[in-house]
Amino acid sequence: QVQLVESGGGLVQAGGSLRISCAASGRTVSSSTMGWLRQAPGKEREFVAAITSSGGIYYADSVKGRFTISRDNAKNTMYLDMNSLKPEDTAVYYCASDPRNYWTDPKLWKYDHWGQGTQVTVSF
Repeated sequence: QVQLVESGGGLVQAGGSLRISCAASGRTVSSSTMGWLRQAPGKEREFVAAITSSGGIYYADSVKGRFTISRDNAKNTMYLDMNSLKPEDTAVYYCASDPRNYWTDPKLWKYDHWGQGTQVTVSF
């Protein structure tokens, strides 16, 4: 049974930094397509970042240069380091996993397992 558990969300001032984590069980992060997506109030869920089994890394234009996705294979955990946070980054952040490899636009990738989400709030 695959389980994804996010942690590390919270309240931070604009310009600040935060790291969120996604601990996986029942599936190896290094052999999966792993992604971070977020959903702000009243908006659709959107792609943030993804890392593939081969180490390919992708970011949404809105976070490129500010966010860094990574994984620790020994801990079977994925991370999202968020710097220079903006109020518009406020959302529930979800980690997601899928065993398939994709070669299409990362914004279109599908995931078969999701975490429960962690709230990130960036104040002015």
